[in-house]
Amino acid sequence: MIQWMHALSKSWVATLLMGGLTLSFVVWGIADVFSGASTGAVATVGSTDIGQDAFQRAYRNFLHNQSQQMGAEITPEMAQRMGLGQVALQQMVSREALNNEAVRLGLTTADAAVAQNVKAMTPFRGPLGQFDRPTFLQAVQNAGYTEDQFIEEVRQDMTRDQLTQAVESNFVIPPTYAQALFQFINERRAADYVILAPENAGDVAAPSDAVLNAYIKAHAERFSTPEYRDADYAAITPDDVMGSITVTDAQIQQDYDAHKASYVVPEKRDVQQIEFKTQAEAAAARAKIQSGTTFDALAAQMKLSPAQLNLGTLAESDLPDADRAKAIFALAVSEVSQPLKTAFGGFVLARVTKLTPGSSKTLADVKDTIRKNLQTQLAANKLVDIANAFTDARSGGSDLIQAAKKAGMKTGHLTAVDATGLKPDGTKADAPADPEFLPALFKGEVGEDADPFPTKAGAYFALHVNGATPPKLKPLEQVRAQALADWTNEQRASLLATRAAALAAQAVKDKSLDSVARALKVSVQHSPALTRETNDTMFGAPITTKLFAAAPGGVEFGPTGASGNWIIARVTGISHPRLNPADPGFQGGIQRLSQAVASDFSIAMANAARARQGVKVNQKLVAGIVGGGS
Repeated sequence: MIQWMHALSKSWVATLLMGGLTLSFVVWGIADVFSGASTGAVATVGSTDIGQDAFQRAYRNFLHNQSQQMGAEITPEMAQRMGLGQVALQQMVSREALNNEAVRLGLTTADAAVAQNVKAMTPFRGPLGQFDRPTFLQAVQNAGYTEDQFIEEVRQDMTRDQLTQAVESNFVIPPTYAQALFQFINERRAADYVILAPENAGDVAAPSDAVLNAYIKAHAERFSTPEYRDADYAAITPDDVMGSITVTDAQIQQDYDAHKASYVVPEKRDVQQIEFKTQAEAAAARAKIQSGTTFDALAAQMKLSPAQLNLGTLAESDLPDADRAKAIFALAVSEVSQPLKTAFGGFVLARVTKLTPGSSKTLADVKDTIRKNLQTQLAANKLVDIANAFTDARSGGSDLIQAAKKAGMKTGHLTAVDATGLKPDGTKADAPADPEFLPALFKGEVGEDADPFPTKAGAYFALHVNGATPPKLKPLEQVRAQALADWTNEQRASLLATRAAALAAQAVKDKSLDSVARALKVSVQHSPALTRETNDTMFGAPITTKLFAAAPGGVEFGPTGASGNWIIARVTGISHPRLNPADPGFQGGIQRLSQAVASDFSIAMANAARARQGVKVNQKLVAGIVGGGS
């Protein structure tokens, strides 16, 4: 939720222009969304409408950014399944609620501050690394904004910052609270303990058949046969069609040319430059560097910010003027160039801070890889055609076997198979090895005709479940050994728990484990230092939690972390680490904790604003926009 608030109130511009939005799902504690928004509006927050165009633009940019993050295009169908339309809508609603709250409080942002913010945004830099108006106009137009719309949203963003930062910037956790939390987290405890082994529980009398039968019925899932299914299936796999796929040299060449950018990668350089109006100024600055002044010192003297200094990571073709590009790409790392004339009439001193070598793979280098990839793609396409042909045949009245024959799919029959692939006699059934086949078989309804489904391995299967044999309780004689062992173990565990409770009560009375140890004929053992996170074979998480909740001298009992033994333990020591409040690590912890709590306050602020103002949503309009993928 902390990350969500930052994304909600601070980063929509970076999200829009640089693909930086992180998908977050917010579970609201208030039911503030219902039908009834103003006519033509996707949603109404208080008296403010969110128009269809605004939501459509936001949703389109949202999907674009998510596709960039995933490295694959998100189709409208995928977006609907993932609920991305509602995510984008809830973020817009929350922004509008905070915008309204800022207006109510009389907050605003001056034109000069908005202009300065826009000019500093990285996506709007031109070839010289400075704000470039044509670049700016093109970028906002590509994102679906007019200039005025974009400027107004930046203003709202900055105004919301005033609102949320008023909470986030000034809140600090009280030091005493932070110290108490530190001591709690880092507390150490010691305990004396004795072990109660299963043999200490006493004898367990043999049960009657009636008791065992009752136990079997109460635990039917352990002592029943599995469900078995009888089914026909049709199948087609990539291997079935791969032999018929031919990839020509022309296709390989075409694919290589289409993806040449991934095979031939140019050298790139991280470039910085200092701009000058005249060649004389640039030459004078270069003379200073020759005399010992560093490039960084020169930039500092000229009061240049990193944004003004850095051009970014560039290929030679990214620079607009060939002569300057050639000179920069001839520099060694950290070397400062001589004055270079730019295409815009000025001069620069350039420096390369990092070099990323290029790479080149010829067609011969990747020919076999491309051939295999194309074979896989063409095989996948052919499988889709086969699956469609099967569906058409089924729609035309053919049964599964007939449709499979027409489409070119293999068929098979399973007389009785369980969910693990075994037959009633315990041998392995002749079922497809694809791990998605059996789960699909046991999800299908008896008698239902389903379309072919693809698997991650690239295969297609079509199933028809002819019948199902439900689980059946096995007779006592068949499961007697397992039932007797399970029943006996449970009885012994119950006896152990009862005896452990009695011995623990004795230890509380004696304020010592000595008499308990004598009764069990074992020795009292001493634990290592225990932390709240201790969870090992002796001190499992449950008993550790009990010991940290106990008072000094308190006695607790429970199963050990493993082995079937029980442990009876008495708290013998509690310690807290010494703390220096001035320690930088501790101070950093206070800062991080304060930021986390403050961000939660900001989330609460957004929730409260939504609840106070009221939110109405026209779900039909939302569904229409989301369903259209625009």
